[in-house]
Amino acid sequence: MPKVAPQLYSRPPMERMLLIHGRIKNGTFPNCLQLAEEIEVSSRTIKRDVDFMKVRLNMPIEFDAQKKGYRYTAEVEQFPATPISEAEIFALLVAHKVVSQYRGTPFAAPLHAAFQKLTAQMNRENPLHLSQLDQALSFHPFAPDDADLEVFEKISHAIGHGRALKFEYRKPARNGQARKVLPYHLACVDNRWYLVAHDLGRHALRTFALARIRQPTLLATTFERPRDFNIAKYLKGSFGIFTGEDDFEVVIDFDAWAAALVRERKWHPTQQIQELAGGGLRLTLRLSNLPEIERWALSWGAHATIIRPEALRVNLRKIAADLSERYYVQPAPAAAIDARQQPGLPLFA
Repeated sequence: MPKVAPQLYSRPPMERMLLIHGRIKNGTFPNCLQLAEEIEVSSRTIKRDVDFMKVRLNMPIEFDAQKKGYRYTAEVEQFPATPISEAEIFALLVAHKVVSQYRGTPFAAPLHAAFQKLTAQMNRENPLHLSQLDQALSFHPFAPDDADLEVFEKISHAIGHGRALKFEYRKPARNGQARKVLPYHLACVDNRWYLVAHDLGRHALRTFALARIRQPTLLATTFERPRDFNIAKYLKGSFGIFTGEDDFEVVIDFDAWAAALVRERKWHPTQQIQELAGGGLRLTLRLSNLPEIERWALSWGAHATIIRPEALRVNLRKIAADLSERYYVQPAPAAAIDARQQPGLPLFA
């Protein structure tokens, strides 16, 4: 067997140093030979670990010639944390801020505890203090989904332990339906939580909004998630969370005002942008379904024009006609208008 093979199974450096710390703290005066035999590495590796603990972690380690082993020259209450850079702290703070928006999930409390443990050991001389960062960074999502804790916990447990689920699912304006699924993935999209699962009744992958799930129950059936399942691949043709079987080339023209905003973001992995005369732009996407892009296009109002597909243009024409009829204002009779415009009469009642 090659000499490098045993290294693949040796303890990671941090685990070795924690074990060395424990032996020294217990007052057993371990030496390199003893530690190397116990940890199953070379004496040279142990020596490097001890040097790292002394120099990089500033631990008060000394070799006692009489006891022929290492000892601490001062009290060490706990093993010091690996130094954390400002960029790492900032990234951790961002994650903490994001997850704090979802206090109804099991993620929030553990992340908060981990954040406190890591940041409590930061170098106090670091010029970028966490208190300053905390005041300088915030997230304000629009109407975040307040996922039911029991539902979330059962689904996350089922995913983690490979257990089948049954629940009642209520679609808008419909009665609830019983579903049995093999849960694969939890996704948060546009501040709402969704479950991607294999529906045993429909023999296909389906997406379920957690807010519509009632009475989830763990089943005895166990499963292994398919190795070829990939959430990015599953959502490849989606503009948000919902998928389809079609292949649409969606082309939308934006005027100069909207184009300035569209350029600022990456809206979809397939997007292509073509600059138009007058400061506008043309956005082209490849999507598997249209409902989500339809709602998005409508949010731009008259600043966006659907070029294709024709099916999307037809839908928007119908919506525009419905809105025009809904907000139509019956004009006042001509005599009433003339009377209101006579001198001395108020223009508004």
